[in-house]
Amino acid sequence: MTVNSRILGTLAALAMLCLTPVRGVHAQAAASAAAAAPSKIAVINIRNAIVATAEGKQAQAQLQSQFAPKQNELQNMQKQIEDLQRRMTEGARTLSDDEKAKMQREGELLSRRLQRGNDDLNEELNAAQGELIDGIGRKMLEVLDRYSRENGFVAVLDTSAQGSPVVYASSTSDVTQDIVRLYDQAYPIKAGAAAPAAPKPAAPAPAKKTTP
Repeated sequence: MTVNSRILGTLAALAMLCLTPVRGVHAQAAASAAAAAPSKIAVINIRNAIVATAEGKQAQAQLQSQFAPKQNELQNMQKQIEDLQRRMTEGARTLSDDEKAKMQREGELLSRRLQRGNDDLNEELNAAQGELIDGIGRKMLEVLDRYSRENGFVAVLDTSAQGSPVVYASSTSDVTQDIVRLYDQAYPIKAGAAAPAAPKPAAPAPAKKTTP
């Protein structure tokens, strides 16, 4: 190998040694810049968002109308129990033992019926509300996914979830109202299908005035 060849080889090796740290510095600088860039995180209350949509309000009103008769029936039953208790208290010294025993049995029977009725109502209501939340929730997640990608959010935390890790969130990071607005735009309720007004519960009638 000639002297010139050895000199050129040495110069090339030195050049490689000089360039390698420079490339490493650039890579570290890029990584540091990426780490320094703030990650956008938002919060949302999914349950509040679901019931705040036009579709959610309509469904809630329909549920209230659907279960109002059962609720009124249970209220009447509760009124009968309270009436029996009042009569037993007022007649503690005047009622015969047979009358007291009869009223006691009637009260216990009504109490068991009321408990079963409340359990059945809660089970049916929870099932209906679960279907409502699942139906709207699936569509809302699609809206939320699109909104998050368009606005550069890397994560959205649900503050209504059980065991939510959110301890603090500024009002500017809450996207609940934005998602409700976008949901109503994507899934408007049909014209003429406005939510019906929830009927007012009928005043319960006293037990002693019930008709056969």
